[in-house]
Amino acid sequence: MSSTFNEKCYSLIKKIQKGKITTYKCIAKALGTKAYKAVGNAMHNNPLLYKIPCHRVIKSNGDVGGFVLGKKEKIKLLKSEGIPIKSNKIQNFNKFLFKFQKTSA
Repeated sequence: MSSTFNEKCYSLIKKIQKGKITTYKCIAKALGTKAYKAVGNAMHNNPLLYKIPCHRVIKSNGDVGGFVLGKKEKIKLLKSEGIPIKSNKIQNFNKFLFKFQKTSA
């Protein structure tokens, strides 16, 4: 049984522990695609906001990006997990970036 694109995104996002972030681009790359906007769409359609922590997915330029509950709520969640944010941007971006492990097929 094959998973949908969104389910594959959610499976990856569940691996991101508290205090870490990743980008739409990193998720797309881990899935072997350049469909960054499709990843964003999957985040927007996340049916389990707190079980699948899509608030930990940000833009590649460090901007927190959007969130279905609003940017203020996303910033609040990230800050509660120890992510420093200033002017809607993650501070020390690389320090908090979660890197997906490469898997062999």
